[in-house]
Amino acid sequence: MHLSTDLDRYHALRTRDGRAEGRFFYAVATTGVYCRPTCAARLPRPENVAFYRTSQEAEAAGFRPCKRCRPRELPHAQRLAQVVEAARRLLESSEAPPRLAALAARVGLSAHYLHRLFKKQVGMTPRQYAAARRLARFGAELRDGSDVTTAIYAAGYSSSSRFYEAESGALGMLPAEVARGGRGVEMRATVARCSLGRVLVAATARGVSAIAFGDSDAVLLEELRARFPHALIRSSDAALDALATRVVQMVDDDSAGVAGDLPLDLMGTAFQQKVWRALRDIPRGATASYADVARAIGAPGAVRAVGTACGKNPVAVAVPCHRVVRQDGALGGYRWGLARKQALLAKERDRG
Repeated sequence: MHLSTDLDRYHALRTRDGRAEGRFFYAVATTGVYCRPTCAARLPRPENVAFYRTSQEAEAAGFRPCKRCRPRELPHAQRLAQVVEAARRLLESSEAPPRLAALAARVGLSAHYLHRLFKKQVGMTPRQYAAARRLARFGAELRDGSDVTTAIYAAGYSSSSRFYEAESGALGMLPAEVARGGRGVEMRATVARCSLGRVLVAATARGVSAIAFGDSDAVLLEELRARFPHALIRSSDAALDALATRVVQMVDDDSAGVAGDLPLDLMGTAFQQKVWRALRDIPRGATASYADVARAIGAPGAVRAVGTACGKNPVAVAVPCHRVVRQDGALGGYRWGLARKQALLAKERDRG
């Protein structure tokens, strides 16, 4: 946007172009008042307008601030951004995350408005942000050499049971565990037959950490070992066999309700976790575009990043990345092959 001449500035004033905010102020000789460029006051005649770079310059020239647009204050969007930033800092500095109502009172907004504004600007709710920060502190404590119990309390959890209650049912194998290539992690793995070929299912004590399609048992197991080279990967047991049976049901029978309560133990960045949660909200038999998912998580400009997160999804079907397609309806990509993606979608459409 060019504002190098008075003609440019007057055009921005006439159209109330928000991009001009903070770049100039205008004063009106007939009223003795100066305003911000988006002021809703009646448009003055160009011969009565003078432009100033700062509010101080306008006041030094003898003009008083408009009571309507309050040019001494920050623009509305900047004030809201500052409020969200203040809320974010409070969440990061609090050992125990404050309740939404208390947080909203601290920053001077209603709880409902803060919740909506925070999610729009940050991409997650205050509660989700606090949980992600607390889990990150836990991982940092482990990397610094703390034992698990010490790290749990240092991160702000009131007890080890509260930690596992809060984190083990969500998408969250610990960052430190993955950074160490799974060192200290014990998981069991099995490969079963399904209508799409062979399917590997691997799980820790907290839940399923991998579901992958392939044509070779040996290749599927080798790929799992490459992802977690230091994990202790054991053969299947009765509990994993039961999980694998449920996974095969999801693939072959498309059983409603099976995926919703399947326990997951996944590692991803905060952004990837947001995407994966959004994928689980896409109804069976429906599809969404990458742009739809980006809007759903409050990040409409992150379409490409959404595609990357879909490609890194480690659990086929349970996190249904196969339901994400291009804007024009084309299938797009799929980690386990487009033929499998097409088959899954066809099965879901047929069974509604």
